[in-house]
Amino acid sequence: MFFRLKMRSAATLAAALSYLIATTREASAHVKWFCAYNVAGQPRGLENVLCFDLEWLVGVSILWLLAGALFERTPAGHVLIRSLDRVTAKVEENTNNILRATLAFFFISIWAIGGIILTPELKSNAPIIGIVQLMIAASLLFRATLPLAGLGIIFLFTFAATQYGVFHLADYPIFLGAALYLILVGLGRDFFGARPLDMLRWAAGITLMWASIEKWAYPEWSFPLLTTHPSLSLGFDPELFMRAAGAIEFALAFALIWTPLLARVGAIILTAMFISAVFEFGKIDMIGHSGIIAVLIVIAADSKKRKAISLKPFMVPLGYGGAFVATLLVYYVAHSLLYGSTII
Repeated sequence: MFFRLKMRSAATLAAALSYLIATTREASAHVKWFCAYNVAGQPRGLENVLCFDLEWLVGVSILWLLAGALFERTPAGHVLIRSLDRVTAKVEENTNNILRATLAFFFISIWAIGGIILTPELKSNAPIIGIVQLMIAASLLFRATLPLAGLGIIFLFTFAATQYGVFHLADYPIFLGAALYLILVGLGRDFFGARPLDMLRWAAGITLMWASIEKWAYPEWSFPLLTTHPSLSLGFDPELFMRAAGAIEFALAFALIWTPLLARVGAIILTAMFISAVFEFGKIDMIGHSGIIAVLIVIAADSKKRKAISLKPFMVPLGYGGAFVATLLVYYVAHSLLYGSTII
């Protein structure tokens, strides 16, 4: 009887995860921008996080990723890759322009709003912040001055870290990825053999994997959003929804750092999620997420990502498992060291 109940629950969770992925209606808005939060507060212990629901959600995520990795090596997978190449060719040709224009829009927008360092919850009235934001936007006009824009982003990130702490800024390594991208493109260099876009792709993946842990560690932060925007949860129990939302986000973020087709499909689904959130949460969400949306779009168009021959499909469980354990442990150990929270 117990086994049948477990299997029924697993089937329900698998169906729920598949439905959530298909509809791409995840709470993609950054919860810190719209709800009360306490970074230093005690997160849910790992014994609570690593429950039966999450275990099955992770299992289904691995199956989806494994199926995608296997499909990528088939003739149909090759056809899909070539089709994506044709559809996204113009976007790929203008990758640098898209990223520079979007980042200029972002920094001019937060300068115009005022009192924001990098994201809506990172506040400061220091005059230097607005000056640096305008300097970054101006530096994005010319390729030769892109390194200055990158250094400006690093300055804002460091300033925010001194005000809000390193752990809080661990939410946003995407900004460091953007800074490194601009510096490398401006100097015409790669990073020890990795393209600037590869560094940006890794930064995006790490950012979203870290954010997914927060959905499990502090699901209660998002409950007010699910109350005021009930359509987000698709009728699912809020606890289950947050576990599923985190599982989906982690799986798609992991896809960004894996093989070419998985990275591009993951970027397309994530783009749809972030854009759908804009209709729910308005211009603050649009401005705040404009940069990562642009990054995801150019990743989806990237036909030059080097084929990772060594990444065989059977390595998906190992790679996903390693990323899952590493991200979860780093999050909880760092929080424990910095804030004295308990891990279990």
